[in-house]
Amino acid sequence: MKQFFVALLIGAASAFAFAPVGLWPLMPLAIAGLCELIWRSKSMKQALAIGWAFGFGQFLVALNWLPTSFTYQANMPAWLGWVALALLSLYLAVYPALAAGLAWRFGHIHRFVLMLVLAAAWPITEWLRGTMFTGFPWNPVGVVFADTPMLDWAQFIGTYGLSLIIVFVGGAIWLTARGHKPARNALIGYLALLGVMYLLPTWPVKNTEKSIRVVQPNIGQEDKWRPGFSEEAARRLAVLSMRPGGQRPRLLLWPEAAVTDPLEDELNVDRPYAELERQRAAALVAPPEYLLTGGIAVFSKDGRSISGAANSIFILGPGGREVDRYDKAHLVPYGEYLPMRPLLSAIGLSRLAPGDLDFASGPGPRTFALPGWGKVGFQLCYEIIFSGNVIDRRDRPDFIFNPSNDAWFGRWGPPQHLAQARLRAAEEGIPVIRSTPTGISAVIDAHGQIVKALPWQTAGVIDAQLPAPASPTPFARFGNIIPLLLGFALFLSGIVLGRTRR
Repeated sequence: MKQFFVALLIGAASAFAFAPVGLWPLMPLAIAGLCELIWRSKSMKQALAIGWAFGFGQFLVALNWLPTSFTYQANMPAWLGWVALALLSLYLAVYPALAAGLAWRFGHIHRFVLMLVLAAAWPITEWLRGTMFTGFPWNPVGVVFADTPMLDWAQFIGTYGLSLIIVFVGGAIWLTARGHKPARNALIGYLALLGVMYLLPTWPVKNTEKSIRVVQPNIGQEDKWRPGFSEEAARRLAVLSMRPGGQRPRLLLWPEAAVTDPLEDELNVDRPYAELERQRAAALVAPPEYLLTGGIAVFSKDGRSISGAANSIFILGPGGREVDRYDKAHLVPYGEYLPMRPLLSAIGLSRLAPGDLDFASGPGPRTFALPGWGKVGFQLCYEIIFSGNVIDRRDRPDFIFNPSNDAWFGRWGPPQHLAQARLRAAEEGIPVIRSTPTGISAVIDAHGQIVKALPWQTAGVIDAQLPAPASPTPFARFGNIIPLLLGFALFLSGIVLGRTRR
């Protein structure tokens, strides 16, 4: 029982390695402590419990922003957010528990084997966490490298490969403390390499000659859906969009659901109003400019009743002409749809976003051609956290637009979201442009470096030249096959070594 609570505390402490605190060395140190606890376990059952406690503590602290979203929903009590966080953490902790159980099963007879198997199993279980039951890959441990030179390695091995490295380093720290000389030498070599990488210059930013303006209106979630506030929101967006400065022509970029009234409505009675909304929004651009904005699309099969809706990104040209539309594919459970609606709605639960109609999902990553601006890929809000699943690989875009509404996510959510967007840019070699209502909006270059950003809860604009894409990276060509193969190869090595040690 004592080891269980120690694992819980170590896991909770490791959460401070993530943004916004960003003390990344805490993560390998916490992994070192986890290795010792797994080694001391008397059975696989105990090792599973240790891994689960570590994961529960980490997720419970790192995802502390989740309950904030419940404070904006009058139909559900705010305390329910903490229940939701605990239940989600109970589930997410299953994956580090699996890694710990495998490490004990194959490595309990030899410390080095335990370290190898844990480093191999961790990224594999993280990948499973990102794919099972619609997936929730928020905060893989490799994301703590986002503010270090190790970010450059994402182009080769991806985020899950970075997770493998950080667990391996944590295991090396543990073995070094146990007097293992090869591990000590490997650790010294890694630290020396990391020190040299810190001294090397960062990748130079390569820009195109295309100008963009990213708008951050600082509209909080408490105001966004307030009756009558849509006019004030439109005024703020217009004032910021037309603020003097920057270069014209430009691409104008607004956040997710910047316009709360539908921008496309198939109901016969509401079609003209949706058209007027598009015209009002697009009045801020002139040929050859475009406005890319988040909005809502409402569907109807007969023109008289609503049959569905989508959380979308609209490409609007001058005069309100709708050039194209992207519908969000990876929807947020409880946020954009209510799972098991007949059962949960009967007991008084509802989705967090206003309205009783669940959003429909789109077809997935697509690339849109913008004459004069190149090709753009869209990832709406938290879709950007899904490593290896953010672009159409048959039609590679020149940049990704990632509008989001991080106003739901409290103080810790926005910087964590930004860190994961940086990893997608580095993995794919494609710039990512983020526009959010309350921050953190940012222009991220093709190597994951932040070119310009607006702080949290600040109204303003980012005027910048659109960064140029890099050549397709190894990760862009092969995706998560690379870290998974590395993980399985290390796993098999650990098993073989373990058998020879017997």
